[in-house]
Amino acid sequence: LTFLFFGKTSEQGMGNKAEGVKMRQAASRRAGALARHLVIKDESTGKEHKIKVSEGNTFKASDLKPLGIRTYDPGYTNTAAVKSSISYIDGGKGILRYRGYPIEELAEGASYLDVAHLVLYGELPNQRQSDDWERLVMQNAVIPKGVEQAVASLPPNAHPMSALVVGLTSLGSFYPEANPAFQGSGVYKSNVVQDQQIARIIGNAPAIAAAAYHLRTGKKLPQPKQGLSYAENFLYMLDSNGDVNYRPHPKLSKALDVLFLLHAEHEMNCSTAACRHLASSGVDVFTAVGGAVGALYGPLHGGANEAVLRMLERIGSVQNIPGFLQSVKDKKEKLFGFGHRVYKNFDPRAKIIRKIVDEVFDITGKDPLIEVAEALMNAALNDDYFAKRKLYPNVDFFSGLIYRAMGFPPEFFTCLFAVPRLAGYLAHWRESLVDPDTKILRPQQDYQGVWLRHYVPVERRAANQQQLFGPIPLTNEEKRQQGAALPDDELTKQ
Repeated sequence: LTFLFFGKTSEQGMGNKAEGVKMRQAASRRAGALARHLVIKDESTGKEHKIKVSEGNTFKASDLKPLGIRTYDPGYTNTAAVKSSISYIDGGKGILRYRGYPIEELAEGASYLDVAHLVLYGELPNQRQSDDWERLVMQNAVIPKGVEQAVASLPPNAHPMSALVVGLTSLGSFYPEANPAFQGSGVYKSNVVQDQQIARIIGNAPAIAAAAYHLRTGKKLPQPKQGLSYAENFLYMLDSNGDVNYRPHPKLSKALDVLFLLHAEHEMNCSTAACRHLASSGVDVFTAVGGAVGALYGPLHGGANEAVLRMLERIGSVQNIPGFLQSVKDKKEKLFGFGHRVYKNFDPRAKIIRKIVDEVFDITGKDPLIEVAEALMNAALNDDYFAKRKLYPNVDFFSGLIYRAMGFPPEFFTCLFAVPRLAGYLAHWRESLVDPDTKILRPQQDYQGVWLRHYVPVERRAANQQQLFGPIPLTNEEKRQQGAALPDDELTKQ
């Protein structure tokens, strides 16, 4: 197949960024091109096929069906699965914008809840709207007793992220009136129903995460306190220990609020894609965001900040950095906190977080690992091996140090990512409900297995057939249980 571009292109200025600009106009400005066509020539037949290319430099994969070919894109490295107006990333230039606002400006002046409103509804709220929005969220800050009990029933050593998934997915069980499985697929056409679930999830998330945190402390989950901000209430539920007069340090609350803001949304990443994938089936929103949090749990995604801290602890001192970097080059170690699927420049969030590090250390004291982190960053940035691969610090590189300085255990770090990211998941869920292109997601595959064979009864199958699973060793608990069922003489033989 030969690919040729057909049609005109024209450079277009950014023009006036009027409010309410259409997505197609935005795509045209971003791409600097008019709609055009791609001409595909089938060299086996000599026939040419013309395929329309949009202003956003995409064409419909379904347009390839008449040619009898499909795209193969493992990892979706060059596939646009949706059209969205929520966030924009230019990885080459290190740009991140929420609804058109640069992340740097939002981090400087906005609160997390105002940014959540922006991400969800498209606009920053005015003062009255901000007050009403915060009041609505905080009115939904108390989790149902059954959700608290569901989390508390888990083992004390359960990972907090698995507990968070349990809490979020069980939350939907308390609102059957908002479940499409009970009420039909049209239940979410109501904006009121949408907004109710959004407020419930964002409002309940800190308490569910706090319940997951207290699995290990064994302490009772405090009730949220009126008069505290979103981040303050979260810290209050973690640290008050029953003292109703406790108030978190205002600078630490502010630092956490900015970190929440930076993690609120990040385009079509693994977990957001999981949310939209689940939502496409029409499942309830609690299951959709619970599944997204499950995807975020992975060490290659949200779990990377925990992996960064453990990596820095293994390195231990600045003197060990050259040997560590050599091990990375030799594929014996992984350099966590560097590189990103999208960013081929500094992650803009990492620059903001680096400033917060010093503000937190002024209160908590300096973590000696910051010297290791900065020396590692400088060494990697000045090493051709990493520079050629465009590996720059990402949002996870410094955030773990802040979380550790604030006293959070490493296994809780990803929860601090998940709680604010719920705003982004919900924004994509909401957007998908009105997207005319939304269909149940069903990717195709390129089958590589055995083409055809016929059933053989078990007695005629080869006796020496290779064992393809196991053996799985018994746990100590299983050995104990088996031992209890054996007679005394058999126990003596063992």
